[in-house]
Amino acid sequence: MFTNIAEISKTKKGISNLKKFSIISYGCQMNVSDSEVVASILENIGYSYSDDLNNSDLILLNTCSIREKAELTVRKKLESINSIKKNNKNLKVGVLGCMAERLKDKFLIEEKIVDLVVGPDAYRDIPNLLKEIEDGNDAVNVLLSKEETYADINPSRFNTNGINAFVSITRGCDNMCTFCIVPFTRGRERSRDPKTILNEINELVENGYKEITLLGQNVDSYLWYGGGLKKDYIKASKIQKQTSINFSKLLELVAKSFPNTRIRFTTSNPQDMDDDVLYTMAKYSNICNHIHLPVQSGSDEILNKMNRKHTVFEYLNLIKKIKRILPDCSISQDMITGFPDETEDDHLATLNLMDNVKYDFGFMFKYSERPGTLAARKLNDNVPEEIKKRRLSEIIDLQLKHSFENLSKYVGKKVEVLIEKESKKSDNHWAGRNPQNIIVVFPKKNFLRGEYATVKIINHTSTTLIGEVIIA
Repeated sequence: MFTNIAEISKTKKGISNLKKFSIISYGCQMNVSDSEVVASILENIGYSYSDDLNNSDLILLNTCSIREKAELTVRKKLESINSIKKNNKNLKVGVLGCMAERLKDKFLIEEKIVDLVVGPDAYRDIPNLLKEIEDGNDAVNVLLSKEETYADINPSRFNTNGINAFVSITRGCDNMCTFCIVPFTRGRERSRDPKTILNEINELVENGYKEITLLGQNVDSYLWYGGGLKKDYIKASKIQKQTSINFSKLLELVAKSFPNTRIRFTTSNPQDMDDDVLYTMAKYSNICNHIHLPVQSGSDEILNKMNRKHTVFEYLNLIKKIKRILPDCSISQDMITGFPDETEDDHLATLNLMDNVKYDFGFMFKYSERPGTLAARKLNDNVPEEIKKRRLSEIIDLQLKHSFENLSKYVGKKVEVLIEKESKKSDNHWAGRNPQNIIVVFPKKNFLRGEYATVKIINHTSTTLIGEVIIA
């Protein structure tokens, strides 16, 4: 059973007496999902959400440490929040998430710019930490857990469109890529009980949500054998192994249980995605035809330095399988340029890989050294900044070219679009996504948010399809 957050908080005290909290989430979808868990915990002790920072009693920043730019953004936001705090002495400020463990002493003790520091596995302790603040004590908990999945907490969709929702299925990561801080900030990989996943999705569907994204640092590595770390599966009993549920089985279970709900998932890892996942996607029409498949580099030398557990050859073989089993599937990428010791030949190998795959879209970054990672400890960040910028620009330009070419293939075709919001450029147009995760913009007509529309594509940009509604 889930903790019933809203009703408990309403019966504990009158709505007008509730304290106000605000949460600002940075970084990945996992942080968005975590913020919804934190919101539930706060509502359970008498807080209510506010999007007005000036009218809040508690402001929390759920942070990301994956790139230097993300940390700089958080620091800048903390500066503006502390200007609010000068006019509101009772305001409490907290840092959650991946920056918490790394910068706890700096934020809380040295710079004294926050009152509360909480790591991703310690959100249940927030009520106790708020009491510590009232008692004049330091409020910090960044301990990692081997069991925590927050499976019994029903996330509060405090900032939702009522159509799309994230459902976390795993926490942590075991891959230990040398550039990544996640294993150190989120701990070892463990999976969530599938029954609690289905319960959460069922409640979302009953409340009108139309699309669910199964979420994890590495969803293809999902493995439920009764609880515990994935690395300990080898010690599981024969019965546990026979009844275990991997990601393809979970995906099928969700698709069968909710046939009228769109199902997505992210993020996949090339070394862990198997054929069964692809065949399950092909079997169920409500599983969207999109796979986000980070590669990071097109050079085997760089992949080895990154401790990626796949070669370019193995990655391309997986791409071939996807295109054979799921011919209408879109594929997106993550790419890092300027990794230590990356040569011009390594960079050209990345461009060659992109030309080979022709991704539909991607997320591209220049390498920034993250303290605490193996790359920071063992490798010299020796690619000059101007070269990183030039290589990143070339990667982005090539991706835009491929995106434009891929989107041109939709012109004249009909696509099914789930309407999510108004277009950014026109309040007379809706925007939504097709199963391939491509944004589609079209005239509103008589359609409403949350409805499906059949749209004929008449034009496109590098990122968006433009269509006209087909009225049955």
